[in-house]
Amino acid sequence: MGNSEWAALLAMCTAVSFSPGPNTTLSTALAANHGLRRALRFCVAVPVGWALLLVLCGAGLGLSIIDNPPVRWAIQWAGAAYMLWLAFKLSRTQHLGTVDASRLSVGFWQGVGLQFLNIKAWMLAITLTGGWVIHANGQVATNPTERLVQVVGVGMAFAFCSNFTYACVGSVLRQWLGQGTRLIWFNRGLACLLVVTAGWVSLAK
Repeated sequence: MGNSEWAALLAMCTAVSFSPGPNTTLSTALAANHGLRRALRFCVAVPVGWALLLVLCGAGLGLSIIDNPPVRWAIQWAGAAYMLWLAFKLSRTQHLGTVDASRLSVGFWQGVGLQFLNIKAWMLAITLTGGWVIHANGQVATNPTERLVQVVGVGMAFAFCSNFTYACVGSVLRQWLGQGTRLIWFNRGLACLLVVTAGWVSLAK
């Protein structure tokens, strides 16, 4: 890729990865409630799931999903329902948890699967595939496989860095949140963000 393509790709990944969303919200919540080590599994799961999503879109699956209304709606509503369930679990978490006991339990494979339940993520993956993998400066790329590897690598790096950054913030706040009722209000605030995100996902066109 040329310098202009790299600049555009990095700018897009920065804006998308570091803006608040279901992944960053959960990374913050997991680290605040259970510590950075517990949240690390989810921080690794996000880029893995995102990489699989990009590869599937590179293989053409993304467009078939977006162009199939029943499948698209199923993903939208399943994703929204899952986020609402996570918001409910998070809003009920009132005490700092341990590794073995948790109301909010989001493991590695759940983190991977969450990426496939966000229709916006599918649309973004299709955008990246069309703009940086299949095409190069308005022309059909002659090296789509090489470009896909580059885009996947950049996407994974940004996905991990953004979620790890949010998890570090949650971890720093952990001790402060352990006093009084701060944790429950913090969790309820993050739960509200998940509810808003679920609504945004379910209404996506």
